[in-house]
Amino acid sequence: MLFMKERRPAFRTIEGWARSVLLEAGAIRECEEHGWAHDRMDPHAREHALQIARQDPPPGVSPDDAIAVVRDLLNSTGDTCPECPPEALSENDPRRP
Repeated sequence: MLFMKERRPAFRTIEGWARSVLLEAGAIRECEEHGWAHDRMDPHAREHALQIARQDPPPGVSPDDAIAVVRDLLNSTGDTCPECPPEALSENDPRRP
């Protein structure tokens, strides 16, 4: 029986590819109301995303460049949605003031 590796969908930009990798790894999540990405601050998920970038970069992109784009996107992603009011955070959320 032949098993094939499932391919990720094609993306127009490497940033779109990096966002899908971060979502797949669980390193970021999207605000359900506004769609902004939130950094989950999970070191294991971050490492998993970097491992995906290293092992399966998009066609024509070196593993080092793929890792750099994933890191850049992580560094530019905040941990809260800029459109959500602070009271929208749950009582157990450590980011709540």
